[in-house]
Amino acid sequence: MGVPARGVAPEWARPTLFFRRKSLGGEGVKEAVQRIAERVTAGHGYELVDVEVKREPGGHRVRLFVDKEGGVGLDDLQSVSEEVSAILDAEDPVNSPYTLEVSSPGLDRPLRGEADYRRFLGRLARISSYEPVDGRRHWTGRLLSVEEGVVSLALQHESGAQARIPLDKIAHGRLEVEFPK
Repeated sequence: MGVPARGVAPEWARPTLFFRRKSLGGEGVKEAVQRIAERVTAGHGYELVDVEVKREPGGHRVRLFVDKEGGVGLDDLQSVSEEVSAILDAEDPVNSPYTLEVSSPGLDRPLRGEADYRRFLGRLARISSYEPVDGRRHWTGRLLSVEEGVVSLALQHESGAQARIPLDKIAHGRLEVEFPK
C-alpha cells in the first residue's frame, strides 16, 4: 500500500455517501407516480382516490385506488393499470423493480378533502382529528353537512348529538360499511 498524494485521503478514510434518487423536477417517487396516475385517470374520466408507494424487499409496491361515479369495473382497472405501467416503465420514477396494483377504494373508502365529504353526505363515516375538538379525537356518525370548512356529523349511538369538526383538523376520514337491518 503506497502513501497517498498530499491532500488526498486514503481509501479507508473517504466517506461513503448515499443519495436518495429524485425523479425529474426534484419530486419524490410518490409524487411522480401520483402525477402520472392523475394524468391517466383524468384522461379516462376517473378519480384518483389515493396513491401508496411502499419499499419492500426486492423493490416497491405501488398501489393506485381509482373510482368513478357508479363505480369502476375490471376493464376500467385494467386499462388504467396498462397505461400507468407503460408510462412508469418509460419515465422510470421508481428506479427499481415494482409491483403495480390498481383497485377500487372499496366500500370503506377514505375521505379526502371537502369534495369527498360533500359527495357522501348522508353516509356513515368515521373521522379522527389531529388534536382534540370539543374534548374528542374520534367520531362515528352520519355526514350532515359541510359548511365554511366544517364537517357536521349526527353521532352514532348518541341520540340527537352532533359534532362539528373543522376540515383542517381532520387527520383521517373513512366511510363505514353499513349492513341492512
